[in-house]
Amino acid sequence: MRRASLLVFGFCLLASLVFFPIAGMGQQRGGVGGEEAEMLAARFVSDYDSLLNGYLMRRYADLSRRQKAAAGEPPVVIFDQVPDSVIARRLRAMHTVIPMNYNEVVRSHIRMYLSRMASRMDVMLTLAEFYAPVFEEALARWNVPEEIKYLTIVESAMNPEATSRKGAAGLWQFMYPTGKMYGLEVNSVIDERRDTYKASDAAAHHLHDLHGIFDDWLLAIAAYNCGAGNVNKAIARSGGKRNFWEIYPWLPRETRGYVPAFIAATYVMTYYPEHGLRPAKAAIPLRTDTVMIEKNLLFCHVTQYTGVGIEELRALNPQYRADFIPGDEGSYPLCLPTEKMNDLIGWADTMFAATADSLSRAGKAAIPQVRGAKASAPGSGVYHRVKKGETLSAIASKHGTTVQRLKKLNGLKSDRIREGQRLRVR
Repeated sequence: MRRASLLVFGFCLLASLVFFPIAGMGQQRGGVGGEEAEMLAARFVSDYDSLLNGYLMRRYADLSRRQKAAAGEPPVVIFDQVPDSVIARRLRAMHTVIPMNYNEVVRSHIRMYLSRMASRMDVMLTLAEFYAPVFEEALARWNVPEEIKYLTIVESAMNPEATSRKGAAGLWQFMYPTGKMYGLEVNSVIDERRDTYKASDAAAHHLHDLHGIFDDWLLAIAAYNCGAGNVNKAIARSGGKRNFWEIYPWLPRETRGYVPAFIAATYVMTYYPEHGLRPAKAAIPLRTDTVMIEKNLLFCHVTQYTGVGIEELRALNPQYRADFIPGDEGSYPLCLPTEKMNDLIGWADTMFAATADSLSRAGKAAIPQVRGAKASAPGSGVYHRVKKGETLSAIASKHGTTVQRLKKLNGLKSDRIREGQRLRVR
């Protein structure tokens, strides 16, 4: 099954242009140089930045900047100052069943993370404290190596609301058919590909199945990106070799960058102190609880009676595309900061009654159409007012659509937009 990754674009182009081992490891070093490398790097960083517009992303980034300003910027060890032999030794020293090879392709990815991406990696380190326990539990349940949790950095920048140009969604970037295959509900109201818990379990299950096919974790990771069929084709074209680096030239371009990006992300998330990176001391509630909701519930009433802001509520429950939990149709989870649970329990009957009243008076019109749900009738539309600093890519990701679709809906001939502009998103 063909899969899509948001973050690997710039990396895969770099990797597709060069594949040489590190100097001193068998051959002469090669690489992408000059203006072309700068262009690819700038485009990659731009794509990555568009993922940092979610609630958790912005809050963590702001927190990190404030703490650095108060304490003074910590010294950063420039990647090029660290000998290749040191990085290769660190990768070999990692306790993992996945081979962490070091070559020029991996080197270029590590360098990207630790140079242009250094400030963004601080945010990833903080987000990892929030999501890692969920990932680790799911991976352990399916006997998948723990470090595979870092695939979410390559896939989505740990943004559960991320949506790729090809329609992949969530932290683990499931395409619609693959999500359905692993039991994830996807419709105009709910998209469980964005559910942190269910998507993590589905991803671990999927990776477990892929390892069962190839009996090799790097090949399983490659297949997670491009599908088992494409990996099998590469194996056949290589003459039957079953090692990622030996079938590398026959893999799709994106996948040739995807696996090195994973190795690089694992290195950075393991050895970040040696490079002067550090997570922020999070003020966002890391302690949350989940309750099962068995009656219809609108987010606006949860916000009204618990005091949890709508953006935080969406960030903690990204699977609900229309700010609505269809509890009358089944049992669905609601995640809130732990200290707000008493408010939820105390006001539960009032919130359910308010929701029932809203729906009886306004019907489906009471359910917002701003989080990726389909418009209610032909000719109706959903609009977004452009805020300062927003890009088309960021707006598309927020509303579960694509840049191309936004440009078509609004008759745009370029990606340029202005603050205050009203854009149709549905």
